[in-house]
Parts: sequence; structure tokens; C-alpha cells
Amino acid sequence: MAKGMREIKRQIKSVQSTKQITKAMEMVAAAKLRKAQEKAEAARPYSEKLKEVVASIAASTQDIQHPMLESRPVKKTAYLIITSDRGLAGGYNANVLRQVNQTLKERHTSQDDYELFVIGRKGRDYFRRREIAMASTTTDLSDSPSFADIKSIAHEAVKGFELAEFDELYICYNRFVNALTQIPTVERLLPMDTPEVTAAEGSSLGYEYEPSAEAVLEALLPRYAETLIYGALLNGKASELGAKMTAMGNATKNASKLINDLSLTYNRARQAAITQEITEIVAGANAAQG
Repeated sequence: MAKGMREIKRQIKSVQSTKQITKAMEMVAAAKLRKAQEKAEAARPYSEKLKEVVASIAASTQDIQHPMLESRPVKKTAYLIITSDRGLAGGYNANVLRQVNQTLKERHTSQDDYELFVIGRKGRDYFRRREIAMASTTTDLSDSPSFADIKSIAHEAVKGFELAEFDELYICYNRFVNALTQIPTVERLLPMDTPEVTAAEGSSLGYEYEPSAEAVLEALLPRYAETLIYGALLNGKASELGAKMTAMGNATKNASKLINDLSLTYNRARQAAITQEITEIVAGANAAQG
């Protein structure tokens, strides 16, 4: 009985140590989540201004033509997939990878029909284990990534569409709703739909372009697409941290429940041991009197 009580006590201490770790990780994820949300908000005005300029050019230019706006017969599709480098984030990676896998099975019959660009070690390892080729990967991103961190893979994906190496580009990520909810999303990035601008907005913009509207559009569209990829990355990073905060919060609650259950078991074992000792003492005293 004493050996069993020592084992229970050791388990309680072990779970208490784990609880301290998960609680600390939950608090760190919460702090990083606030920063990630602020960074995503800070990046939004730049993206919106680019969209405004592109819409203005589209509104003022007749018969606008650019490879990124051109819809063509789909022979090959590319997917840019955003995952995390580390685990302990609940179903964050599993959900988006399951959605991607389902999309690939529904839309393609052969690996030759699609190309993958993967951000994050979890996604890279997932496709590597399944022997699915990847055109490019990026790993080891910080919890506060900069545009420079993903510029190479974003540029490669956008350039591949411009050069007609594939005919569509989809971006796959977890869209952040709140710390409890992240929605696996697969949305088309290229070819782009020309942003619309209302007549009132068009008359109020009044841009002048040098050397020409077409030349400006040529430079802006690839950058706009790369900016949308970066925005999805920031959204995905907020989703990751939200999922991690929720997962560590649940782990902390489960640890507390387990500690309570083990403590109850320990107290019952201790009570049984004391009762047994009293019984033995009483029995010994009665035997001595007899």
C-alpha cells in the first residue's frame, strides 16, 4: 500500500509540473496572438491601397490585358499551403492538410496535374512522408514573420503563373475567426478577379500614371498577389497561435482534473492504510489482553 501511495504522489508531482508548463505556454501564446493580430491589422492598409490603385487602373483603362488577369484552360493547378513549423496547436495543421488532401483527391487524378508550394515544416513533412513532390518549401518562420521571410516562395508561385507553368494558383490556410475558431480555407488567388471600383470612388481617386497605367499595372499586380499571400500568412499565424492557446488551455484544465482525481485516489489509499493500521493495533491489543 505504501509503495502504491508513493507512486500516486509521484504522478501528482509530475502532472503538476506539466500543468505549470502548459499554463506558461498558454500565456505566451496569448501574448503572441495579440501581437499577430496587431501585425495583420497593420498590414491591411497597404494591401487595401494596392487594391485601390489596381481598381482605379482597371476602371480607367479599356481592354486591360495582363497574364495575371487572364483565365485560360486549366491543365495544371498550383497550391500554396500554409502550415506551422511546430506542433502542440490542436487540430491547426491536421485541419488544413485534411482540406488540401480532400481538394486534391476531388479535383485531380494524378500528381502531374498539380504543383505544391509549402510553408511550414508540418506541411513539408506531411507531403514528404506521402512521397508527394513539392516545387518549393519554406520553414523556420518566426511567430512574427516579415514579408522578406516568404518573398522567395511567394514570388516563385506568382511568377510560375505568369509564365504559364500552371493555370491556377490557390492559397490554402486557416482563416482566423477567434482563438477558438479557425476555418480551413482553400481560395483561388490567380487568375485574379479585377477589383471593382464604384463611380464615386473612381472620380475621387484621380491618379496620374507615369510612364503609363499599363506599366504601373505590370509592376503592381505581382506585388499585390504577393501581398495577399503575406496577408494569408499573417492570418494563418494568428490562427496557429489561437489554436495553440486553446490547446494549452485545455491541457491545463485536463491536468487540473487529473490532479484532483489522483489526489482523491491518494487520500482514499491513505485513509485505507490508516484504517488498516488501527485495525492491526486494536487486534494486537485484544490479543495481548487475551
